[in-house]
Amino acid sequence: MGIEKVLFHTRFRDLAFNALETLLELKQAGLQEVVLTYVIPREEVAFVPYGGYLKDAAEQMEEVARLRFEQWQEFISSKGLRSKVRIETGTLNAKILAVAEEEQVDLIVTGRKKRSAFEKVYVGSHVLDIIRRSPRPVLMGKYMVQYEWAGEVLTRVNDHIFDRPLLATDWSQPSQNALEFIKSFKGLASKVLVVHNIGAKISKGLDVTALRDLEEESKRRLDGYCGRIEEAGLSAESYLSVGKTTLEILRQSREQKATMIVMGRTGKDWFQEYWLGGVSHRVAEVSELPVLLVP
Repeated sequence: MGIEKVLFHTRFRDLAFNALETLLELKQAGLQEVVLTYVIPREEVAFVPYGGYLKDAAEQMEEVARLRFEQWQEFISSKGLRSKVRIETGTLNAKILAVAEEEQVDLIVTGRKKRSAFEKVYVGSHVLDIIRRSPRPVLMGKYMVQYEWAGEVLTRVNDHIFDRPLLATDWSQPSQNALEFIKSFKGLASKVLVVHNIGAKISKGLDVTALRDLEEESKRRLDGYCGRIEEAGLSAESYLSVGKTTLEILRQSREQKATMIVMGRTGKDWFQEYWLGGVSHRVAEVSELPVLLVP
């Protein structure tokens, strides 16, 4: 599995170009083409009471986007990569997924939610909807974020995001898929951090002997994951923890200085995942790192 073609969706928010610049490091892992995508929201140009379709407004938005993309394309070309521009009008997520299918991209990249000081999550409902519906891996970029850690408010710049990816696994098939996908980071990642957490619900009620047996089995599986990554030519290191899974993934990502979190998207029913908050969605929402989810 390689990453030769990427869809980069943008709303031209602050630092969007910086996020694109970071993404182009994928050239070292085989990236050949970037599909720059902008969707003009249908509700902003159509179905306006007594106004109908606002053709002039749509054409103006399209022209502004095209001018910006022309500059971005020059930069992409200077890096030795191809690019294509797709400016569409319609329902945001449906258009992004449709373009991804038409272009047969290997990865969808979309930006983070602009978080206010009072909000606790980085990812909005539209990104979660793309994650839920996409048959392709989705990367949530978070170029610059503020977060709280050890009682302090810190600012983090996420550049060189492929350097130390943290693979959080629960041994499921989606986790296996994420493992296979991370092999495409060969040439980019200095080390892959493989993490498994024995959840609080699982460990609760186990006696010491049973817990140790579970730990030994988990370590054996972690060694197996690391072995498969190393066979692909990457360096890997494993970490085992016990506790609340989301919190442990966040803790490990900070303590081990990860630059990205990679997870398999769980196979839970989408209603349960969306409303009850699966681990992968929760990590995507609250982590200050870019999060890559693989179906």
